[in-house]
Amino acid sequence: MNAILQEASKEPEELLRLYKWAQPTDPKGRYLHWDKIRHLNPPEGFATKEWWVAMKLARQGLYRPINLLDTNQEHFQYAIPDSIQKDLHELAKNAAGNLSSNKEIINSGLRNTYLIRSLINEAISSSQLEGAATTTPVAKEMLRQGRKPRDISEQMIQNNYVAMQFIADIKSEPLTPSIVFELHRILTQDTLKNPGAAGKFRMQEDDVVVMDPIDGVILHIPPKPEELPERMQRLCQFANEENPNLFINPLVKAIILHFALAYDHPFVDGNGRTARALFYWFAARQGYDLISFASISRVLKKEHGQYKRAFLYTETDQNDLTYFIIHQISVIKKCIDILFEFLKKESEEIKQAEKHLEGKKRNLLNYRQIALLKHALKRPRSVYTVYGHQNTHGVAYETARKDLMDMAKKWSLLNIKKEGKSYVFEAPEDLKERIELAKQ
Repeated sequence: MNAILQEASKEPEELLRLYKWAQPTDPKGRYLHWDKIRHLNPPEGFATKEWWVAMKLARQGLYRPINLLDTNQEHFQYAIPDSIQKDLHELAKNAAGNLSSNKEIINSGLRNTYLIRSLINEAISSSQLEGAATTTPVAKEMLRQGRKPRDISEQMIQNNYVAMQFIADIKSEPLTPSIVFELHRILTQDTLKNPGAAGKFRMQEDDVVVMDPIDGVILHIPPKPEELPERMQRLCQFANEENPNLFINPLVKAIILHFALAYDHPFVDGNGRTARALFYWFAARQGYDLISFASISRVLKKEHGQYKRAFLYTETDQNDLTYFIIHQISVIKKCIDILFEFLKKESEEIKQAEKHLEGKKRNLLNYRQIALLKHALKRPRSVYTVYGHQNTHGVAYETARKDLMDMAKKWSLLNIKKEGKSYVFEAPEDLKERIELAKQ
């Protein structure tokens, strides 16, 4: 770009032409990297390289440097063109302060149920994104029933689940290196080749690089180990800083924290999971409640190539974080859409289950019992435990036990049998017929 600018500066009219046309996006409003621009037809009267220079001139005027540095001690920066402003405005409406307007989750009990479900989904997807091989149904059952992990994949998932709960507990605390270390320790417990590396910076002998798992190409060489303490302090300072003269949109800041931790790669393993955990921490801290109900890793797992490119585009274009910000905003929008679609479907299914209970019993069953009936009607012979019911809905053990005992003994909607010292409950094949009898 500099060479073309130098050439253009010899002819004032040519330089004026570039400045006059300068737009940060293409005609469709897309903020594209040179990797994409070079394959497109430039506007009439422009060569492709001239078009790129004109775009970069426009972006220079929008760039906002931040106090986070690359490995060459150059600042990262970002731009917020109009297209991103619009998306951020929509997300602010949908992801922050919207709980009270959504009747499906305004009930505190239902809210707990959905939050636990989302924590489980994020724990599973985040671990699968990093290589965990356990299937989703098996992992869900493990977390709900409290079964001990049988292998490293299941351990990764359980660790992620515990970490997401830890984030909820410390969301009001300022970020410190100690909190980041504890997050990493939780996320990697019993999964590292060297257990002593959990919650500690990587060492020189670890020789950590980011490689493409398919072709083995090195994608990123992170900062040297001796730089990590200072970089971690800088990251925490950035997270906690509240400068009235330098406002950064909270979602943008959460996304930048995600990028920065992944860029620094301060640990031997578990960096991606820790980076995404930091995103959730900051979003929750800033009041973006619905993001706690959405699994970004579920979407990232499907778009891993785009996720990787978003990192690379930032590194290869003047530390421009805008590419990563745009990608993550797209991911969050998809997550919120998935959440609303799920809530709509869940609400409809709950209503269908309630219809089966029209009569006096309908008012005697609480939402947890109706949710279990909804599940049991679709999956006869499913087995339920007090512990699993407790974990699914986030209630006390005695509350969960009473739910199931009433359904089994008072209304005969579940079969009950004893296994060892505990009771288990089974959805009967003739559940619909039993519900009909319960109406009477």
